[in-house]
Amino acid sequence: MKKWMLTYIMTFMGCLITTAGINAFFIPHHLLSIGMSGIAIMVYYLAGMPIGITLFIMNIPVLIVCYKFMGRSYTFISIYGTVLFSFFADMTAPLTTYGMVQDPLLSTIAGGISTGIGMGMMYRYNGNSGGTDVIAAIIQKFYSMEMGSATMGMNAVIVACAAYIFNLQLAILTLVGVYISGMVTNKVVIGLNLRKTVVIMSEHPDEIAESIIRQVGRGVTLLYGQGGYTNEERTVVYTAIKLTEVSRVKEIVRNIDPKAFMIISSASNIFGQGFTMPLNKPYVSQEAALSGDKEL
Repeated sequence: MKKWMLTYIMTFMGCLITTAGINAFFIPHHLLSIGMSGIAIMVYYLAGMPIGITLFIMNIPVLIVCYKFMGRSYTFISIYGTVLFSFFADMTAPLTTYGMVQDPLLSTIAGGISTGIGMGMMYRYNGNSGGTDVIAAIIQKFYSMEMGSATMGMNAVIVACAAYIFNLQLAILTLVGVYISGMVTNKVVIGLNLRKTVVIMSEHPDEIAESIIRQVGRGVTLLYGQGGYTNEERTVVYTAIKLTEVSRVKEIVRNIDPKAFMIISSASNIFGQGFTMPLNKPYVSQEAALSGDKEL
């Protein structure tokens, strides 16, 4: 499937899931969402104007600015996301009458999870639903501010308005929903399969590297450095593995060199040969490479 087609499909699904979550869990308890949908919900509470229509009207100037600063292709996907989000916001409005969850806190959690999944599906495939997503992208382009930081700042203003117009309890629940939605969005965008990077300093780097490649099936890079305290030259083993492979790598290192120093860190995205693509060359140690042997 072509990448652009996947972007439009996931934007469609993301808009549907997000708006369904807003109407099913936020609206029945007079809670707010994040972004421009939060502003539209406030207008709905105060004036009774349909959320979808309000969203579409507010997004018109945003889309004009988007076309001027972000280009045609980004504007097209923004228009597509805006129209879908506005349409689904009104189409799923009947969900507000079902009262699926009676407790406001549980409804906040459910709404945060569902909106986080929907937004994450869009962001993972470079889609958006217009509104603050577009504003944050423009701020990031011209002021080098992280998109998440820009969005968080705008959401903080929405929460403050909720506290002033309605009450503090509503603002706190909204803040909880925003936090949960953001956490779930990040998990969906990054993926649920956690990756790890491993740095190993040992007196037997070649043996450890060979064992990781042969037993775990991961690529290994040998880095050459110098000890800051001893000034001795040493070889550092660097590799990327899955979470389920951590114990195997630790066992390999302990069996070869119990005194080895190892650092294991989390990584969000890892791509390339030796991880998402299989290795296509046999392992060759330093000694074998120097002696001319092709393989151990």
